Amino acid sequence: MTNDIQHYKRVVAATGQARWDGIISFGAFSDRERSMACNTQSDDTIYEDEVMNAKKQIKLWANNYYLNRWENQPIYPEVLIEKKALEGVFYKTCMTNGVALGACKGYPSLTFLHDISFRIKEAEYRGKQPIILYFGDYDPSGEDIPRALRENLIQLGCNEELEVRRICLNEDQVIDWGLPPAPTKDTDSRSVHWTGLGQVELDAVKPEKLMNLLQGAIDEVFDEELYDELKERERREATMYRTELKEFIENNLT
Repeated sequence: MTNDIQHYKRVVAATGQARWDGIISFGAFSDRERSMACNTQSDDTIYEDEVMNAKKQIKLWANNYYLNRWENQPIYPEVLIEKKALEGVFYKTCMTNGVALGACKGYPSLTFLHDISFRIKEAEYRGKQPIILYFGDYDPSGEDIPRALRENLIQLGCNEELEVRRICLNEDQVIDWGLPPAPTKDTDSRSVHWTGLGQVELDAVKPEKLMNLLQGAIDEVFDEELYDELKERERREATMYRTELKEFIENNLT
């Protein structure tokens, strides 16, 4: 197989047929572009189950006091990826580390940038240093998107010191990992003045490698000593939190 549109279409067709034939599970794929906005609730309500669920919820509430992971950190990070289809690869690591994740879907829209600028400016107002960790394709547009991100966010009022750190995919990674480039797209006007090796999509990198790169990039901007201080404060306040909830239930639910 070569990295071109003809073989891409063959892979799409083959994996589609493999699902119909039962060779590949339908659950092996995700489609984040198409999803149901609401669900129809039609199951019977069982009283005993509702009581049990309520007790579980009360217990969870009582033990669910956590301080925000980044609240005493000097850095405010967000992760932006070029493609919506790869959101699932990055989601768990971002959730575990309490870091925002968004998909630009190529060059981001002005609405998307405007929303980001509000969060960046709020972080700057609180004295934090915002950093965007970016993952995109190795091609003319993919390399240019971080520049456009930074320039547009500054134009929207963010500090000129805003850093957009490109984590992947870079030329040295393409070479080191032996990723085969395809010719750049004729439809990309930036390819005329681009001197890169060719085009390699971020999808060509193994998910495990992307997750490790993401975790490493987050670790670089995270201060563990400050986090230890935060956890100590969290333990003290969690005890007070449970006591106040217990007193509230005893005094208000009788």
